[in-house]
Amino acid sequence: MNIVILDDYQDAVRKLPCASKLDAFNAKVYTNTVKGIGQLSVRLKDADIIVLIRERTALNRALLEKLPRLKLIVQTGRVGDHIDLNACTDFGIAVAAGTGSPYAAAELTWGLIMAASRRIPHYMANLRHGVWQQSGLKALSMPPNFGIGTVLRGKTLGLWGFGQIGKLVAGYGKAFGMQVLVGGSDRARNEATQLGYTPALSQEQLFSDSDYLSLHLRLTPETRGTVRLEDLLRMKPTATLINTARAELLQPDALITALNRGRPGMAAIDVFENEPVLQGQALLRLENCLCTPHIGYVEQESYELYFSQAFDSILAWLDGKPINLVNPQALEIRDRLLTNR
Repeated sequence: MNIVILDDYQDAVRKLPCASKLDAFNAKVYTNTVKGIGQLSVRLKDADIIVLIRERTALNRALLEKLPRLKLIVQTGRVGDHIDLNACTDFGIAVAAGTGSPYAAAELTWGLIMAASRRIPHYMANLRHGVWQQSGLKALSMPPNFGIGTVLRGKTLGLWGFGQIGKLVAGYGKAFGMQVLVGGSDRARNEATQLGYTPALSQEQLFSDSDYLSLHLRLTPETRGTVRLEDLLRMKPTATLINTARAELLQPDALITALNRGRPGMAAIDVFENEPVLQGQALLRLENCLCTPHIGYVEQESYELYFSQAFDSILAWLDGKPINLVNPQALEIRDRLLTNR
């Protein structure tokens, strides 16, 4: 039984306590990423089971039809549109979903807010070069004293989306003395009201009134590209946009255009349209954009949760008692396909 674990950038999986669950199997762990159907089909041609780390590799129909041995895909976290679920079912490939914890992503979101508000990365980078108390943010297009930074207390924290992560971030904002403004669906705004937060009257108000606006929408066909350039240009020149959700929530190139125009004055992002990003990516070159390499869920407790459940799904499937399947009908189709061979 060939088990393949993809895209373990930091070679962390083999060192997790839960890795012992697969001691009986010679699981292959790849620490580098390859792109393209050709390279992936070679890498995965002998795989019976594939374990995916979030959305780092996409499995589409064209690739799946080149993997006749594949029987099970185990997803860490939620199953998204990076997996062609219909194709999996057609080919008799079972897909097991996982769960996750909101705390890691919420804490990273708050870390980015604090880093941006006090210009911490900028000060640190200049200090390493012997420059004392200089953030380096002095462009003429920036507001006066923009580089000094500011406290969070008394500022407005805008949240677009109010799921588990959004609620945690709202609580952090309240603890820091911020006014919390919540936009999104009727459900989100009603829940915000019940919890004592202020519902945004409109998308326009959310963008124009927020000093720090954090995106917490789930990526769906309806939310893809929902943040437009005109929304960003409504933001204050002293405001910060934070995105630890999905890059595709913004229209392509909207953020870099807006940052170059100074509205918002700063951004802090953990997600990109194409990952891993290449050196020289446009947002990485902007001094008013803090970038982290999609580490919202990358920490030890989250990894242990993700992979412990993933390995349990593998063991249950091998025992003939599959769990966490999102397409159980694939089992019947595989039996039918094997019978007709």
